[in-house]
Amino acid sequence: MPVLVITGTGTEIGKTMVTAAVAASALAAGRSVAVLKPAQTGVRPDERGDADEVARLAGPVTARELARYPDPLAPATAARRSGLPPVRPRDVAEAAAKLATEHDLVLVEGAGGLLVRFDPAGGTLADAASLLDAPVLLVAPASLGTLNSTELTARELRSRHLELTGVVIGSWPTRPDLATRCNVTDLPEVAGAPLLGALPRGTGTLPPPDFRTHAPSWLSPRLWGTWDADGFREREGAW
Repeated sequence: MPVLVITGTGTEIGKTMVTAAVAASALAAGRSVAVLKPAQTGVRPDERGDADEVARLAGPVTARELARYPDPLAPATAARRSGLPPVRPRDVAEAAAKLATEHDLVLVEGAGGLLVRFDPAGGTLADAASLLDAPVLLVAPASLGTLNSTELTARELRSRHLELTGVVIGSWPTRPDLATRCNVTDLPEVAGAPLLGALPRGTGTLPPPDFRTHAPSWLSPRLWGTWDADGFREREGAW
């Protein structure tokens, strides 16, 4: 798995925190890691982007952006409004492939969901994953409404013959309600892929040394962690 594409069912669901946790866990396991953010939107030139935040939390990773646009919009729309060139799937694939020659693991973090458009031709993160023949990790919320968007994303990946490595819950609440607890069982079923982790809510506020210490406990061994899906389901789920 030299390249892992990380997407979400939408925005603001913990995708960057999951990317940072995977990076920190892989680093702790002795891997060299690069993080690629194809299109960073809604951030000024002097602000920290998602790739920078991953590096701050995870430790010594190579962080790279391909483009940055000031408006908090889909990349294609933000590029058009700014007058800057769009990012195309081939640009993403070429950058990730180059990073993979120099690192054990390259994490490609998308913007929003799988089919958010990068360019006027309708290129998406899914297209970049296809060019790379890379597996995809899906970050999903645990709350009511997540099952539909998770299943739609999983179906789209299958239709493109892309591997869905698994699902990670981006933010697990301290007091989950009934729907959230039931989704522990239902998410892997609708995704047709295993649940590979759950990050506690508020992980981004941890000091970086604490984040790096705890990150492996949030992710399964498949993502270089120690998290136990069966134990989590028994403890947090509802039957």
